[in-house]
Amino acid sequence: MAEISIRNVAKTYGKTKIMDGVNLEIRNGEFVVILGPSGCGKSTLLRLIAGLEEITGGEIAIAGQVVNQLEPRERGCAMVFQNYALYPHMTVAENIGYALKVAGVAKAERLARVEATAKSVGLSDFLDRKPGQLSGGQRQRVAMARAIIREPKVFLFDEPLSNLDAKLRVQMRHEIRRIHNQIKATSVFVTHDQHEGMTLADRLVIMNKGTIEQIGTPEEIYEHPASLYVAGFVGSPAMNILPGTVAGDGRSVLMADGQAVAIPAGFKAEAGQLVQVGLRPERLTLLPAGQGGLQAAFQFYEELGSARVYHLMIEDIPVCVVLDEKLTLTEGQRMGIGFAQAALHVFDGASGRSLTRPSASRKVEEMA
Repeated sequence: MAEISIRNVAKTYGKTKIMDGVNLEIRNGEFVVILGPSGCGKSTLLRLIAGLEEITGGEIAIAGQVVNQLEPRERGCAMVFQNYALYPHMTVAENIGYALKVAGVAKAERLARVEATAKSVGLSDFLDRKPGQLSGGQRQRVAMARAIIREPKVFLFDEPLSNLDAKLRVQMRHEIRRIHNQIKATSVFVTHDQHEGMTLADRLVIMNKGTIEQIGTPEEIYEHPASLYVAGFVGSPAMNILPGTVAGDGRSVLMADGQAVAIPAGFKAEAGQLVQVGLRPERLTLLPAGQGGLQAAFQFYEELGSARVYHLMIEDIPVCVVLDEKLTLTEGQRMGIGFAQAALHVFDGASGRSLTRPSASRKVEEMA
Protein backbone atom coordinates (compact mmCIF):
# COMPACT_ATOMS: atom_id res chain seq x y z
CA MET A 1 0.00 0.00 0.00
CA ALA A 2 1.07 3.59 -0.50
CA GLU A 3 -0.21 7.04 0.24
CA ILE A 4 -0.29 9.56 -2.62
CA SER A 5 0.48 13.24 -2.04
CA ILE A 6 -0.45 15.73 -4.76
CA ARG A 7 0.97 19.14 -3.88
CA ASN A 8 0.18 22.32 -5.78
CA VAL A 9 0.16 20.42 -9.09
CA ALA A 10 -0.15 22.33 -12.36
CA LYS A 11 -0.42 21.16 -15.95
CA THR A 12 -0.33 23.22 -19.13
CA TYR A 13 -0.29 22.36 -22.82
CA GLY A 14 1.55 25.21 -24.51
CA LYS A 15 -0.24 28.32 -23.23
CA THR A 16 -3.38 26.42 -22.25
CA LYS A 17 -3.71 25.85 -18.51
CA ILE A 18 -5.36 22.51 -17.76
CA MET A 19 -5.01 22.59 -13.97
CA ASP A 20 -3.33 24.81 -11.43
CA GLY A 21 -2.73 24.43 -7.72
CA VAL A 22 -4.33 20.99 -7.21
CA ASN A 23 -3.76 19.54 -3.73
CA LEU A 24 -4.91 16.10 -2.63
CA GLU A 25 -3.83 13.58 -0.01
CA ILE A 26 -4.84 9.94 -0.60
CA ARG A 27 -4.35 7.60 2.34
CA ASN A 28 -2.91 4.09 2.44
CA GLY A 29 -5.45 1.54 1.25
CA GLU A 30 -8.07 4.18 0.45
CA PHE A 31 -10.42 4.01 -2.54
CA VAL A 32 -10.71 7.53 -3.92
CA VAL A 33 -12.97 8.38 -6.85
CA ILE A 34 -12.25 11.50 -8.92
CA LEU A 35 -15.59 12.58 -10.33
CA GLY A 36 -16.43 15.22 -12.91
CA PRO A 37 -17.64 15.88 -16.46
CA SER A 38 -15.56 15.50 -19.61
CA GLY A 39 -12.80 18.09 -19.79
CA CYS A 40 -12.62 18.80 -16.05
CA GLY A 41 -9.04 17.45 -15.75
CA LYS A 42 -9.73 14.20 -13.90
CA SER A 43 -8.06 11.87 -16.43
CA THR A 44 -5.15 14.27 -16.79
CA LEU A 45 -4.61 14.14 -13.03
CA LEU A 46 -4.65 10.33 -13.12
CA ARG A 47 -2.12 10.28 -15.97
CA LEU A 48 0.12 12.67 -14.01
CA ILE A 49 0.09 10.22 -11.09
CA ALA A 50 0.90 7.35 -13.45
CA GLY A 51 3.69 9.28 -15.18
CA LEU A 52 1.99 9.15 -18.58
CA GLU A 53 1.90 12.96 -18.64
CA GLU A 54 4.72 15.29 -17.64
CA ILE A 55 3.96 17.52 -14.68
CA THR A 56 4.29 21.28 -15.27
CA GLY A 57 4.45 22.45 -11.67
CA GLY A 58 4.22 21.14 -8.11
CA GLU A 59 5.05 17.58 -7.09
CA ILE A 60 3.52 14.14 -6.70
CA ALA A 61 4.80 11.71 -4.07
CA ILE A 62 3.95 8.01 -3.76
CA ALA A 63 4.83 6.23 -0.51
CA GLY A 64 6.83 9.29 0.53
CA GLN A 65 8.96 9.41 -2.63
CA VAL A 66 8.61 12.30 -5.08
CA VAL A 67 8.00 10.68 -8.46
CA ASN A 68 8.03 13.69 -10.81
CA GLN A 69 11.13 12.45 -12.63
CA LEU A 70 10.42 8.71 -12.42
CA GLU A 71 9.32 6.66 -15.41
CA PRO A 72 5.85 5.07 -15.20
CA ARG A 73 7.30 1.59 -14.57
CA GLU A 74 9.28 2.94 -11.59
CA ARG A 75 6.27 4.37 -9.74
CA GLY A 76 4.69 1.14 -8.50
CA CYS A 77 1.35 1.87 -10.19
CA ALA A 78 -0.84 -0.41 -12.27
CA MET A 79 -3.38 1.20 -14.59
CA VAL A 80 -6.67 -0.20 -15.89
CA PHE A 81 -7.85 1.59 -19.03
CA GLN A 82 -11.26 2.16 -20.57
CA ASN A 83 -10.35 0.22 -23.73
CA TYR A 84 -8.82 -2.77 -21.82
CA ALA A 85 -5.49 -2.53 -23.77
CA LEU A 86 -5.14 -6.30 -24.10
CA TYR A 87 -2.86 -8.11 -26.55
CA PRO A 88 -5.30 -9.69 -29.05
CA HIS A 89 -2.89 -12.46 -30.15
CA MET A 90 -2.29 -13.69 -26.58
CA THR A 91 -4.49 -15.93 -24.48
CA VAL A 92 -6.01 -14.73 -21.22
CA ALA A 93 -3.24 -16.51 -19.30
CA GLU A 94 -0.54 -14.92 -21.44
CA ASN A 95 -2.07 -11.45 -21.06
CA ILE A 96 -2.29 -11.79 -17.29
CA GLY A 97 1.24 -13.13 -16.93
CA TYR A 98 2.98 -10.93 -19.49
CA ALA A 99 4.40 -8.44 -16.97
CA LEU A 100 5.89 -11.30 -14.94
CA LYS A 101 7.41 -12.83 -18.07
CA VAL A 102 9.07 -9.51 -18.97
CA ALA A 103 10.34 -9.25 -15.38
CA GLY A 104 12.00 -12.67 -15.73
CA VAL A 105 9.84 -14.52 -13.20
CA ALA A 106 10.36 -18.30 -13.44
CA LYS A 107 7.72 -20.12 -15.48
CA ALA A 108 6.44 -22.31 -12.65
CA GLU A 109 5.96 -19.37 -10.32
CA ARG A 110 4.45 -17.32 -13.13
CA LEU A 111 1.85 -19.98 -13.96
CA ALA A 112 0.93 -20.42 -10.30
CA ARG A 113 0.41 -16.68 -9.86
CA VAL A 114 -1.60 -16.46 -13.09
CA GLU A 115 -3.94 -19.24 -11.92
CA ALA A 116 -4.37 -17.68 -8.48
CA THR A 117 -5.04 -14.23 -9.91
CA ALA A 118 -7.45 -15.55 -12.55
CA LYS A 119 -9.39 -17.36 -9.83
CA SER A 120 -9.71 -14.16 -7.79
CA VAL A 121 -11.52 -12.42 -10.67
CA GLY A 122 -13.52 -15.41 -11.89
CA LEU A 123 -11.49 -16.21 -15.02
CA SER A 124 -10.25 -19.71 -14.25
CA ASP A 125 -12.35 -21.23 -17.05
CA PHE A 126 -11.16 -18.76 -19.69
CA LEU A 127 -7.37 -18.96 -19.48
CA ASP A 128 -6.97 -20.53 -22.93
CA ARG A 129 -9.23 -18.05 -24.72
CA LYS A 130 -8.15 -14.93 -26.55
CA PRO A 131 -9.65 -11.46 -25.92
CA GLY A 132 -11.79 -11.63 -29.07
CA GLN A 133 -13.61 -14.63 -27.62
CA LEU A 134 -14.59 -12.80 -24.41
CA SER A 135 -17.43 -10.47 -23.44
CA GLY A 136 -16.71 -6.88 -22.45
CA GLY A 137 -16.99 -7.71 -18.77
CA GLN A 138 -14.62 -10.66 -19.11
CA ARG A 139 -12.07 -8.52 -20.97
CA GLN A 140 -12.25 -5.92 -18.21
CA ARG A 141 -11.59 -8.70 -15.67
CA VAL A 142 -8.50 -9.70 -17.67
CA ALA A 143 -7.29 -6.10 -17.57
CA MET A 144 -7.82 -6.03 -13.80
CA ALA A 145 -6.09 -9.39 -13.32
CA ARG A 146 -3.11 -8.15 -15.32
CA ALA A 147 -2.88 -5.21 -12.91
CA ILE A 148 -3.42 -7.29 -9.76
CA ILE A 149 -0.70 -9.84 -10.58
CA ARG A 150 1.96 -7.12 -10.46
CA GLU A 151 1.11 -6.51 -6.78
CA PRO A 152 1.34 -2.73 -7.27
CA LYS A 153 1.38 -0.08 -4.57
CA VAL A 154 -1.37 1.83 -6.37
CA PHE A 155 -4.23 0.92 -8.70
CA LEU A 156 -5.29 3.59 -11.20
CA PHE A 157 -8.62 3.17 -13.02
CA ASP A 158 -9.35 5.43 -16.01
CA GLU A 159 -13.12 5.15 -16.64
CA PRO A 160 -12.81 1.35 -16.92
CA LEU A 161 -16.57 0.69 -17.09
CA SER A 162 -17.58 3.21 -19.76
CA ASN A 163 -17.72 0.62 -22.56
CA LEU A 164 -20.00 -1.78 -20.68
CA ASP A 165 -23.79 -1.92 -20.70
CA ALA A 166 -25.74 -0.85 -17.62
CA LYS A 167 -26.10 -4.33 -16.11
CA LEU A 168 -22.43 -5.17 -16.56
CA ARG A 169 -21.39 -1.82 -15.09
CA VAL A 170 -23.26 -2.65 -11.88
CA GLN A 171 -21.68 -6.13 -11.74
CA MET A 172 -18.19 -4.77 -12.36
CA ARG A 173 -18.64 -2.05 -9.73
CA HIS A 174 -19.30 -4.79 -7.19
CA GLU A 175 -16.33 -6.79 -8.50
CA ILE A 176 -13.94 -3.84 -8.30
CA ARG A 177 -15.00 -3.01 -4.76
CA ARG A 178 -14.73 -6.68 -3.71
CA ILE A 179 -11.22 -6.94 -5.13
CA HIS A 180 -10.20 -3.69 -3.45
CA ASN A 181 -11.44 -4.96 -0.09
CA GLN A 182 -9.54 -8.20 -0.67
CA ILE A 183 -6.15 -6.81 -1.67
CA LYS A 184 -6.43 -3.45 0.15
CA ALA A 185 -4.25 -1.56 -2.33
CA THR A 186 -4.57 2.21 -2.65
CA SER A 187 -6.97 2.85 -5.53
CA VAL A 188 -7.75 5.96 -7.58
CA PHE A 189 -10.75 5.67 -9.89
CA VAL A 190 -11.73 8.30 -12.47
CA THR A 191 -15.29 8.54 -13.78
CA HIS A 192 -17.97 10.94 -14.97
CA ASP A 193 -20.68 8.60 -13.62
CA GLN A 194 -21.94 9.74 -10.22
CA HIS A 195 -23.44 6.31 -9.47
CA GLU A 196 -19.99 4.74 -9.80
CA GLY A 197 -18.52 7.44 -7.59
CA MET A 198 -21.14 7.21 -4.87
CA THR A 199 -21.08 3.40 -4.67
CA LEU A 200 -17.32 2.81 -4.93
CA ALA A 201 -15.64 5.64 -3.07
CA ASP A 202 -14.32 5.91 0.45
CA ARG A 203 -13.93 9.57 -0.51
CA LEU A 204 -15.03 11.54 -3.54
CA VAL A 205 -13.02 14.28 -5.23
CA ILE A 206 -15.27 16.54 -7.32
CA MET A 207 -13.37 18.33 -10.10
CA ASN A 208 -14.40 21.31 -12.22
CA LYS A 209 -12.29 23.06 -14.87
CA GLY A 210 -8.98 21.76 -13.55
CA THR A 211 -9.67 22.53 -9.89
CA ILE A 212 -11.04 20.55 -6.95
CA GLU A 213 -14.48 21.77 -5.88
CA GLN A 214 -14.95 19.50 -2.87
CA ILE A 215 -13.48 16.45 -1.12
CA GLY A 216 -15.49 14.24 1.21
CA THR A 217 -17.26 10.96 1.75
CA PRO A 218 -20.16 10.28 -0.63
CA GLU A 219 -22.58 11.09 2.20
CA GLU A 220 -20.87 14.40 2.99
CA ILE A 221 -20.84 15.43 -0.67
CA TYR A 222 -24.52 14.56 -1.07
CA GLU A 223 -25.76 16.06 2.19
CA HIS A 224 -23.54 19.15 2.26
CA PRO A 225 -22.49 20.25 -1.24
CA ALA A 226 -19.92 23.03 -1.06
CA SER A 227 -21.13 24.80 -4.20
CA LEU A 228 -23.88 25.03 -6.77
CA TYR A 229 -21.67 23.05 -9.12
CA VAL A 230 -21.42 20.10 -6.71
CA ALA A 231 -25.12 20.33 -5.84
CA GLY A 232 -26.08 20.12 -9.50
CA PHE A 233 -23.60 17.38 -10.40
CA VAL A 234 -24.21 14.93 -7.54
CA GLY A 235 -27.72 13.59 -7.17
CA SER A 236 -30.25 12.12 -9.59
CA PRO A 237 -32.49 13.87 -10.37
CA ALA A 238 -30.35 16.94 -9.80
CA MET A 239 -31.04 19.30 -6.92
CA ASN A 240 -33.78 21.87 -7.59
CA ILE A 241 -32.28 25.36 -7.74
CA LEU A 242 -34.51 28.39 -7.15
CA PRO A 243 -33.19 31.98 -7.45
CA GLY A 244 -34.19 34.45 -4.76
CA THR A 245 -33.28 37.47 -2.66
CA VAL A 246 -32.66 37.61 1.10
CA ALA A 247 -35.53 39.47 2.76
CA GLY A 248 -35.04 42.51 4.98
CA ASP A 249 -35.31 40.46 8.17
CA GLY A 250 -32.49 38.16 7.01
CA ARG A 251 -34.60 35.15 7.96
CA SER A 252 -36.20 34.28 4.66
CA VAL A 253 -35.63 34.28 0.91
CA LEU A 254 -38.09 35.95 -1.46
CA MET A 255 -38.71 34.14 -4.75
CA ALA A 256 -39.38 35.86 -8.05
CA ASP A 257 -43.13 35.18 -7.76
CA GLY A 258 -43.30 36.71 -4.27
CA GLN A 259 -43.26 33.47 -2.26
CA ALA A 260 -41.03 33.45 0.81
CA VAL A 261 -39.02 30.54 2.20
CA ALA A 262 -37.75 30.53 5.77
CA ILE A 263 -34.03 29.79 5.94
CA PRO A 264 -32.12 27.74 8.52
CA ALA A 265 -31.02 29.21 11.84
CA GLY A 266 -27.45 30.47 11.84
CA PHE A 267 -27.64 31.50 8.20
CA LYS A 268 -25.83 34.80 7.68
CA ALA A 269 -26.60 37.01 4.71
CA GLU A 270 -27.35 40.63 4.02
CA ALA A 271 -30.79 41.92 3.12
CA GLY A 272 -31.08 42.15 -0.65
CA GLN A 273 -28.32 39.59 -1.29
CA LEU A 274 -28.95 37.43 -4.35
CA VAL A 275 -28.94 33.74 -3.50
CA GLN A 276 -29.89 30.34 -4.92
CA VAL A 277 -32.04 28.01 -2.84
CA GLY A 278 -31.42 24.29 -3.29
CA LEU A 279 -33.84 21.44 -2.53
CA ARG A 280 -33.23 17.76 -3.27
CA PRO A 281 -36.21 16.19 -5.11
CA GLU A 282 -36.29 13.15 -2.81
CA ARG A 283 -36.53 15.38 0.31
CA LEU A 284 -39.79 16.99 -0.86
CA THR A 285 -43.45 16.07 -0.48
CA LEU A 286 -46.56 17.08 -2.42
CA LEU A 287 -49.47 18.55 -0.48
CA PRO A 288 -52.86 20.09 -1.29
CA ALA A 289 -52.74 23.65 -2.67
CA GLY A 290 -52.16 26.25 0.03
CA GLN A 291 -50.10 23.93 2.22
CA GLY A 292 -46.32 23.48 2.36
CA GLY A 293 -43.45 25.91 1.92
CA LEU A 294 -43.95 26.59 -1.80
CA GLN A 295 -46.80 26.58 -4.30
CA ALA A 296 -46.40 25.15 -7.80
CA ALA A 297 -48.34 23.90 -10.84
CA PHE A 298 -48.13 20.23 -11.81
CA GLN A 299 -46.93 19.47 -15.37
CA PHE A 300 -46.27 15.73 -15.82
CA TYR A 301 -44.59 12.76 -14.16
CA GLU A 302 -41.97 10.15 -15.07
CA GLU A 303 -42.68 6.57 -14.04
CA LEU A 304 -39.70 4.77 -12.48
CA GLY A 305 -41.58 1.70 -11.29
CA SER A 306 -40.65 1.92 -7.62
CA ALA A 307 -41.22 5.70 -7.61
CA ARG A 308 -42.35 8.63 -9.71
CA VAL A 309 -40.66 11.90 -10.57
CA TYR A 310 -43.29 14.67 -10.53
CA HIS A 311 -42.46 17.76 -12.57
CA LEU A 312 -43.93 21.09 -11.53
CA MET A 313 -43.39 24.79 -12.27
CA ILE A 314 -43.00 27.74 -9.94
CA GLU A 315 -43.61 30.55 -12.40
CA ASP A 316 -41.02 29.68 -15.08
CA ILE A 317 -38.73 27.67 -12.76
CA PRO A 318 -38.97 23.86 -13.09
CA VAL A 319 -39.08 21.79 -9.89
CA CYS A 320 -39.17 18.01 -9.55
CA VAL A 321 -40.31 15.89 -6.61
CA VAL A 322 -39.54 12.16 -6.17
CA LEU A 323 -42.20 10.14 -4.35
CA ASP A 324 -42.99 6.47 -3.85
CA GLU A 325 -46.66 7.46 -3.79
CA LYS A 326 -48.61 7.22 -7.07
CA LEU A 327 -50.78 10.36 -7.22
CA THR A 328 -53.53 11.15 -9.74
CA LEU A 329 -52.95 14.75 -10.86
CA THR A 330 -54.05 16.88 -13.81
CA GLU A 331 -51.88 19.24 -15.81
CA GLY A 332 -51.90 22.72 -14.30
CA GLN A 333 -53.21 21.51 -10.93
CA ARG A 334 -51.90 23.67 -8.05
CA MET A 335 -49.96 21.79 -5.41
CA GLY A 336 -48.07 22.62 -2.26
CA ILE A 337 -44.45 21.51 -1.89
CA GLY A 338 -43.45 20.54 1.63
CA PHE A 339 -39.96 20.15 3.07
CA ALA A 340 -38.09 20.26 6.35
CA GLN A 341 -36.00 23.36 6.92
CA ALA A 342 -32.93 21.14 7.40
CA ALA A 343 -33.32 19.98 3.77
CA LEU A 344 -32.86 23.50 2.45
CA HIS A 345 -29.51 24.67 1.02
CA VAL A 346 -28.61 28.28 0.25
CA PHE A 347 -25.83 29.29 -2.14
CA ASP A 348 -24.36 32.72 -2.78
CA GLY A 349 -25.74 34.11 -6.02
CA ALA A 350 -22.37 35.49 -7.17
CA SER A 351 -19.80 32.86 -6.13
CA GLY A 352 -22.05 29.81 -6.02
CA ARG A 353 -20.51 28.76 -2.69
CA SER A 354 -22.70 27.27 0.02
CA LEU A 355 -23.89 29.62 2.76
CA THR A 356 -25.56 26.90 4.86
CA ARG A 357 -22.96 24.13 4.83
CA PRO A 358 -22.00 23.08 8.39
CA SER A 359 -18.55 24.13 9.57
CA ALA A 360 -17.88 20.52 10.60
CA SER A 361 -18.14 19.45 6.96
CA ARG A 362 -15.65 22.15 5.99
CA LYS A 363 -13.20 20.85 8.60
CA VAL A 364 -13.45 17.34 7.17
CA GLU A 365 -12.49 18.67 3.74
CA GLU A 366 -9.67 20.83 5.09
CA MET A 367 -8.17 17.78 6.82
CA ALA A 368 -8.19 15.79 3.56
